[in-house]
Amino acid sequence: MKISGVDIRPGNILEYEKGIWKVAKIQHTQPGKGGAYMQVEMKNLIDGRKTNVRFRSADTVEKVRLDTKDFQYLYAEDEALVFMDKDTFEQITLPTDLLGDAAAFLEDGMDVTLELHDEKPISVALPEQVEATIVEADAVVKGQTASSSYKPAVLENGVRVMVPPHIESGTRIVVDVYERTYVGKVS
Repeated sequence: MKISGVDIRPGNILEYEKGIWKVAKIQHTQPGKGGAYMQVEMKNLIDGRKTNVRFRSADTVEKVRLDTKDFQYLYAEDEALVFMDKDTFEQITLPTDLLGDAAAFLEDGMDVTLELHDEKPISVALPEQVEATIVEADAVVKGQTASSSYKPAVLENGVRVMVPPHIESGTRIVVDVYERTYVGKVS
């Protein structure tokens, strides 16, 4: 399926220059002169190479349809992660770097989706948002306006995120796994 260059999102799997690439980061840029473009950081899922590519809105790229299968995360072993097929209960071991930065959000028993290309796992998709507990948050600076200021905080898994001033240590929050951003407070 062809998609426009500006419709690319993190986590998309693209066929580009005869390779299968996973989108890691995107940055939409609209310069003063010329048309807008999407700066896309991608990782090759076969050999691990990384590249940065600019896609203009007129550019199209092939979005790869992968077979998906539900798995459950069991545990980490050295530099590998062990998952269990929820249908057959078969276990599969995959390298940690297949998940990239999202690996920090894995929890025992978490349901994930493995994406397969020609029966070979090439990507692991976590839920877009997870709940986490703040273990360390900076104090509120007096005089800061609550509307647009954020302060750094550390989650239980060691990930640093920016949170609104009213969030304190011990608070459970919802975090976007791929953007590593605060979404809201757990109600």
